Parts: sequence; C-alpha cells; structure tokens
Amino acid sequence: MLDDMQVLGREGSLDTTQNKVLRNTYALLGLTMIPTVIGAYIGLHMNFSWMAGHPFMFTIAYFAVIFGMFKLIAVNQNSGLGVWLLLGITFLFGLMLGPILQFALHLTNGAQIVGLAAAGTGVTFLSLATIASSPARDFGYLGKFLFIGLILAIIASIANIFLHIPAMSLAISGVSILIFSAYILYDVNQIVRGGQTNYVMATLNLYLDVYNIFVNLLNILMSVMGNRD
Repeated sequence: MLDDMQVLGREGSLDTTQNKVLRNTYALLGLTMIPTVIGAYIGLHMNFSWMAGHPFMFTIAYFAVIFGMFKLIAVNQNSGLGVWLLLGITFLFGLMLGPILQFALHLTNGAQIVGLAAAGTGVTFLSLATIASSPARDFGYLGKFLFIGLILAIIASIANIFLHIPAMSLAISGVSILIFSAYILYDVNQIVRGGQTNYVMATLNLYLDVYNIFVNLLNILMSVMGNRD
C-alpha cells in the first residue's frame, strides 16, 4: 500500500513538472514574438541587395551564426542568459524575414497574404499542439523520420539558392510545412510525456516550428495568390 502511494506521488510530481514546463514554454514562446516583430520591422526597411549578390558566402555565414547561437543557448539553458540568448536569436530570425516581407508587401494584396499566413500558422500551431498535449498519445516515433526529412529539405533549399527553380521552391515549402507541422506534434508531446524538461530548449524548438511554417506558407501563398498588378 505504501509503495503504491509512493508511485502515485512520483507520478503526480511528474505531471506537475510537465505542466509547469509546458506553461513556461508557451509563455516564453509568446514573449519571443516581440523581438521577432521588432526584428521584422527593422528588416523591412533594410537593403538586402548584398545578400543576393553573395548568396554562398551569406548562407555559410548565416548558418555559422545560427548554429553558434543554438550551441550557446543549449550551454546556458538553465540560466537567465539562456533566455536572453533565445530572445536575441528570435530578433535575428525576425530581421531575416525582411527580404520575404519586402517582396510580399510590394504585391497589391501583400498585407492580406501576410495576415493569412500568420493566421494559418496560428491555427496550425493551436490545432496540433492541442492534439499533442495528451500524454496518452506518443509521437516519439516521429523523431528520426523528421530529422532525416529536415536534413534533406535543408540540402534542397541550399541547392535551390543557386538553381532558382520556382517549382522546386514551392515543393520544398510544401514539404517543409508538413515536416514542421509534424515537429509541433513531436515537440509538444515530448514536453507532456517528460522527454523535454527544459522550457528554454522547448521554446526554441517550437519557435523554429512556427517560424518555418509561417515562412513556407507565406512563400506558397505569394506564388498562388500574389497580385502584381
């Protein structure tokens, strides 16, 4: 009888911990939208012609900075510095929305397309996060498949920087939306099942999911709905 009570106590403590991580993750995820919007506003008024002129060098430098910051966040995930680094990288991601937002807002219906992409991203996140929030569901099996798909999508995206094939860009965007949507299921489920116990890293994972869904959905909507008249 005592052993049963101890087991129940441990389970109750685990549930409380998981709920706390999930609440903190959602709160911090909401907070990351502030530096993202600020960065996007600044990026909207920047000149990115240098990026188009040196795509290979920019890609190498960009990934070096991003993965360097990922490493710093991981090292400092249990301190306040980790939170500030996370907010810093979300500002950088917002800044890099500049080129696609500049292109979108030059369309006559660009503002509506950006709004539709944001709304679609929000609905996708809320729907999938709700599904994944049940501990009874286990999406852990998706991890390996998603990682392989992500690597292939990154390689294809880098290749298309030089190939400039519109159909390939749309195909990559479509596949990327599927991959990062599935990652929402995986990442939220990892939290509720105890596989992820650090809210800074959990927030970083979910932020990347949301960010990439938005960018790729915006790319598709511009190609399908964009009005250049």
